[in-house]
Amino acid sequence: MKKSLESKNACAVKLFFYVLLPVLGSVPLCSGERLVQFSVPSPLSTRAVTSDWPRFNGPGDDAKSIESPLLEEWPEGAPRLLWSLDKGYGYASPAVCKDILVLFHRRDGKEIVEARNPLSGSPVWEYSYPVEYRDRYGYSAGPRASPVIRGGQVYIHGVTAWLTCLELETGKLVWKRDLTKDYQIPRYFFGKGSNPIIFGNVLILNLGGGKGQCMAGFNRMTGETIWILEDEWGASYSSPTLATIHGRTVCLALTGGESKPATGGLLIFDPVNGKRLVRFPWRSRKYESATACPPIHLGDGYVFLSECYDKGSVVLKIAQDFSHEKIWENQKIGIHWMTPIEKDGYLYGVSGRHQQGAEVFCLEWKSGKVMWKEPIGWQAEIGGRQINLQLFRASMLWAEDRFLCLSEFGSLVRAEFSSQGWEIEQCTQLFFSPETWTLPALSHGLLYVMQNDTDRITGSPSRLLCYDFRGK
Repeated sequence: MKKSLESKNACAVKLFFYVLLPVLGSVPLCSGERLVQFSVPSPLSTRAVTSDWPRFNGPGDDAKSIESPLLEEWPEGAPRLLWSLDKGYGYASPAVCKDILVLFHRRDGKEIVEARNPLSGSPVWEYSYPVEYRDRYGYSAGPRASPVIRGGQVYIHGVTAWLTCLELETGKLVWKRDLTKDYQIPRYFFGKGSNPIIFGNVLILNLGGGKGQCMAGFNRMTGETIWILEDEWGASYSSPTLATIHGRTVCLALTGGESKPATGGLLIFDPVNGKRLVRFPWRSRKYESATACPPIHLGDGYVFLSECYDKGSVVLKIAQDFSHEKIWENQKIGIHWMTPIEKDGYLYGVSGRHQQGAEVFCLEWKSGKVMWKEPIGWQAEIGGRQINLQLFRASMLWAEDRFLCLSEFGSLVRAEFSSQGWEIEQCTQLFFSPETWTLPALSHGLLYVMQNDTDRITGSPSRLLCYDFRGK
């Protein structure tokens, strides 16, 4: 049913070898204050299929990639590191469009937007503004939301709710809004963190204003407010998604900010004017519950929701008139922040609020039947001592009919998942660092991985790492 790394003997990796060698054993081609260049990318295959990565969940907004061919056998057990760039605080993923990569992070008391060459990491432009934010729970003091690229512009949503639009080619400011000032937005648990989404010329945001301004639509060219959807439900950390349901394009948002009592749930609305079509409560009664998993439209009007604070998961069926019914619910399937991936009638994801106890699952989404749910782990050797590692609360990316998983401690795993079980094909330890909670970006055959904390083995600081994943 399943094979671990140890059983295959191909992935019983030595942690010391795969963590230290790429950092200590590689000879830099060029090294700057923050940027270290190790190598140049392999040429793209003549049959290559590539895409940009304009938003945190990729071009299809579903954590899936169309890229091909990708690296089949990892050389010496690990993909080749091309360059690394020291970064500041934050959990934002990079966005890539053609010859520009956009990085959003916080350094020296400023939120910084950097444009870099995606092949080499070389600087193109930089924009910054001062920010004052301290996480009350001790987590990173940087941005949570990732850049969004559309039509030659890049949009940034900061941890204190600054909404900024820049020219992609030059970094020139187009417009900016202080949404906290305009809409009296409270600080919430971890600052503001929902990713914007764009439909036509409307930029849609989980706003969470202090006077019931739940969702908002802004003119993406000017920043002017087009509409406000009023509701008592505040802003969650879940990002809105677009879907076509019964021939109509709608926006789905799983809302619910800091409030007593804790309230929130699914809103389905028209992205053009903010008119509400569906309102379905789905929020734990616990005060400290931070919803972060995006709603997933599974086709034919079926919508999947999940949270990890005891409420769990549910599937709704949206009717032609946008009435709705609950198909099933399961309190024991609770996703914290990762985006589950649908494949052939099954959903794959990670259930669990905490690192310990997190389990990868496969469920048949129409019936709610759990096919399997268990930790995925292996043994690795460090300094002659065997230690147990797991995916824990991993992020998952689907590409070339396989799952590329990044554990929250920096393990990169390629695995095959099916309704019958799982099998690990390849694994390496890119670094050994906690809070690796950001989905990698895959664009033009290159994989971009965010190390959000200090490497506990090498001492390297938070970094953006670029790996060569180009196949032949």
